[in-house]
Amino acid sequence: MKKLTLIIPLFILLLFLAGIFSLFQPADKNDSTAVIFVVGKGEGINSIAQRLEAQKLIRNRFVFIFEVRRLGLGPKIQTGDFRLYKSRTPSQIARELTTGTLDVWVTIIEGWRTEEIAELLKDKFPTYDNSWVLELRKHEGYLFPDTYLIPKDADIELIVKILRENFDRKLNSLNVDYTKNGLSLENSIILASIVEREARSDEVRKQVAGILLKRLSIVMKLDTDATVQYALGFQATQKGWWKKGLTFDDLEIRSPYNTYRNAGLPPGPISNPGLSSLQAVFTASSSTPYLYYLHDNLGNSYYAKTLEEHNLNKTKYLNY
Repeated sequence: MKKLTLIIPLFILLLFLAGIFSLFQPADKNDSTAVIFVVGKGEGINSIAQRLEAQKLIRNRFVFIFEVRRLGLGPKIQTGDFRLYKSRTPSQIARELTTGTLDVWVTIIEGWRTEEIAELLKDKFPTYDNSWVLELRKHEGYLFPDTYLIPKDADIELIVKILRENFDRKLNSLNVDYTKNGLSLENSIILASIVEREARSDEVRKQVAGILLKRLSIVMKLDTDATVQYALGFQATQKGWWKKGLTFDDLEIRSPYNTYRNAGLPPGPISNPGLSSLQAVFTASSSTPYLYYLHDNLGNSYYAKTLEEHNLNKTKYLNY
């Protein structure tokens, strides 16, 4: 009887340990079917563990969290999508989430030109080659700024397709009359690409879009710094594509994109505008009372109806 009283607790303990041990085993060692599992940007370990358990990729989320912490893998887990298997242990799955992502997160910033996008893609995709920038240039203005999850083995044709399809969706979401401003859709996008570089807030974009539209309506040169910056291209000393501190000589550069020398719009977009700039142009009116604008070093914007007022603003706010 005494032996029995010792055996029963020992048996219970062994069952308990066996149960714990089983939680460290694969959810289904005989299931070799791949499951695509996506880790979102900024998603925490607890959320990942809960979803792994819900999709029956692991037996127990707390065991997965334990393994991640034991192996020190928390900071190494990547965002993106992964091909996981129920036949793997929690520790194996944890390691797989640190490498082997099928997709790459790509964030394109409003106002970037194609060369800046190409530089980003070069760092993200092993399939990149120098022909990509040439293909991107064909779609300047239509590569919608957003965050994308793109297959890491994608070629440039697929990447352009993804970005352009998103552009079309965003454009349709505006639900506006594209001809209200008197421009074709193509010319509106060119103007929006300038507004994106010339203004930094929704309200200022509306004002700048109206002023530039008014200049076009009276056949006045646009005189925008952003178009000169685009024409000047990469600045080695500043290590960037948009030159800061334009000189009078810069404003004389011979280029069809220089709106200080050429009337009307440049021959194509100079950047890839975001939704706010597109909306500002589509809803702009040339009936604005202003014809001039400037921004001070603090980002404040000032408007003028006449050249005299504009020159006064230069003296007052830019110390000209």
